[in-house]
Amino acid sequence: MKNKGPKNGEVLQTVALLEKTGRKEKKAFWKDIAKRIVKPRRQRVSVNVWKLNKVNQKLGKKFLLVPGKVLSFGTLEKPINVIALEYSKAAKKKISEKGKALSIRDAINEKIKTNDIAIIG
Repeated sequence: MKNKGPKNGEVLQTVALLEKTGRKEKKAFWKDIAKRIVKPRRQRVSVNVWKLNKVNQKLGKKFLLVPGKVLSFGTLEKPINVIALEYSKAAKKKISEKGKALSIRDAINEKIKTNDIAIIG
């Protein structure tokens, strides 16, 4: 049987950090994100900017977390803060112009409260 899951060292380190943080803070939130990221790349979530804009208008959370890749189709109407595993170059540029584009590691290091985060996907 083939070994499925990420082989990228950076992704594996992020998963290890998520699991460690989940154990340390005793929060299932970070463990759930780790489970979503461990999937093969084809099964991970990919979200376009327009969808993030739409969800941000409905939920109004401080941060939107994408356990996958953010793609650049669409525009942003309001400032938005996004946490994601990966960004396309154009998506990162669009988000950074109006808000923040953080990696999952940066979000953990900044000690963002889990109540302020909405998971997309």
